[in-house]
Amino acid sequence: MAGGKWNNTALLVIDMQKDFILDDAPMRVDGGKAIVPNVIKTVETARHRGILVVWVVREHDPLGRDVELFRRHKYSAGKLGPTSKGSAGAELVDGLVIKEGDYKVVKTRFSAFFSTHLHSFLQTEGIKNLVVAGVQTPNCIRQTVFDAVALDYPSIAVIIDATAAASPEVHAANIFDMKNIGVATPTLQEWCESDA
Repeated sequence: MAGGKWNNTALLVIDMQKDFILDDAPMRVDGGKAIVPNVIKTVETARHRGILVVWVVREHDPLGRDVELFRRHKYSAGKLGPTSKGSAGAELVDGLVIKEGDYKVVKTRFSAFFSTHLHSFLQTEGIKNLVVAGVQTPNCIRQTVFDAVALDYPSIAVIIDATAAASPEVHAANIFDMKNIGVATPTLQEWCESDA
């Protein structure tokens, strides 16, 4: 473990769940499957550096009582909705595993900070710097990053080829917006080669 300069950094891995990634998934993000190897490498690199890995996942009430209004129709009577708690679709995709020392945050909205204890947990752990990977760029990635900016995290990086959206154009437009508010946007290779 490297530690030292990475002690105040956390990796947020967002929504890398079967219901968002698999080919037949009900909430499939078109670019999601292609980034799985890069997300795996990001997690491996973070662990090697001693970076805290935080798994941010959606888990909903099977009846959809805690889901956004615009998605409630997906949780009709007798139909198990996407990322329902305890369902196979709510599990992480193959190759991604929560290990001892990692932390899991459950959310029911786009931002990992909205109505969760993520910020207080990160403060308790002394985290000042965030690295973000996962899906999808215009929704959960962007909302989480903008909230992190609003909460004054001094260093935020979005790994551009370990995040994805429904199309490359949507992804690029949102990366551009985040870069314009001071967020670092390295490739995985650039991040792996960086010292801080």
